[in-house]
Amino acid sequence: MSYFNSEKPKPRFSRWGIVSLLALALAGLSFLPSGYVIERPGQVFNVMGEIDGKQVISSSDLESYPSESRFDITTVSLLGNREANPNWIQVLAAWADPDQLVLPIDTVFPPNLSTEEVRAESTLQMEVSQQDAIAVALKQMGYQVPRSLYVNSVIEDTPASKKLIAGDFVVSAQGFAITTFEELKATIQATGDSELLLGLVRDGIERQITITPAKQGDSFVIGAMLGYTYDFPASVLLQLGDVGGPSGGLMFTLGILDSFTPDSLAGNNHVAGTGTISSDGQVGPIGGIKLKVIAAKDAGATVFLAPSQNCEELLGHVPSGLSVAIVRDLEDALIVLDQVAAGTKLPELKCTN
Repeated sequence: MSYFNSEKPKPRFSRWGIVSLLALALAGLSFLPSGYVIERPGQVFNVMGEIDGKQVISSSDLESYPSESRFDITTVSLLGNREANPNWIQVLAAWADPDQLVLPIDTVFPPNLSTEEVRAESTLQMEVSQQDAIAVALKQMGYQVPRSLYVNSVIEDTPASKKLIAGDFVVSAQGFAITTFEELKATIQATGDSELLLGLVRDGIERQITITPAKQGDSFVIGAMLGYTYDFPASVLLQLGDVGGPSGGLMFTLGILDSFTPDSLAGNNHVAGTGTISSDGQVGPIGGIKLKVIAAKDAGATVFLAPSQNCEELLGHVPSGLSVAIVRDLEDALIVLDQVAAGTKLPELKCTN
């Protein structure tokens, strides 16, 4: 007697059906906005070199000297903005890549600012950073560099709108003379949402206005971008193309010093770095430091100067063959360069409070 199974085979997807479904799912992901942006190691610029056939650093007043040193400004490349953020396939690939960083879009492009406003602010930060770098370098060279606090731009529909104008010099707040942005910021926070009395010089005429700061997050703002304008004793021109942000300040300062003083600050070494520079020579923290050391190593640098406030981020993330030196100010950076020029081996990266 023979037996056979009369049950009908259960329907199941064919291999091609599964592949087709996966393809459709991936295609769908490729069109879905993610709400993230992706940071990658960006371009590296040698400030001792040329861009588009023109020296990055030049002067019609100062004597320039040849140098064997190379000083690189490192950058971060950004994929995406509020109007066009990466799709989910790009985000998933970036999450799997240790050389890329995925960030929520609001951390890079604040909801209250358009993409164009963020770019304009970044450009302004670069301009201010360059002016501070020139001032710090000239002072290091022994020049006197007077400065004034001024309004660079005013954001529409803010407390400062139609009250401050670009080019106003700010000389007092609440009746007290001020000379620094930090003094003005502290006065704004102390004033809160009460009236702030500002003393200005506009078109050579002194005047006073009142502004009521607005709450933004945990602080108060007036809606104006301020910076320093300097009375430079010598003309120094810096040009770096379409690069924004303030993080090139330290390297610009070193490049200026190296360009207009006889010795090569770092000998024949290739030094990269990052960090803001304040008018008194303090080096400030920046974003994307892990990506910037990768860019520096890929460009051939052997030494990287990093702000002290970014030290903890770098622990365990320094590429092999790259020595990282932590600096708090210009003086620290110059000491490191002396060691590099002398061939002294830099110590292993350590962070101190």
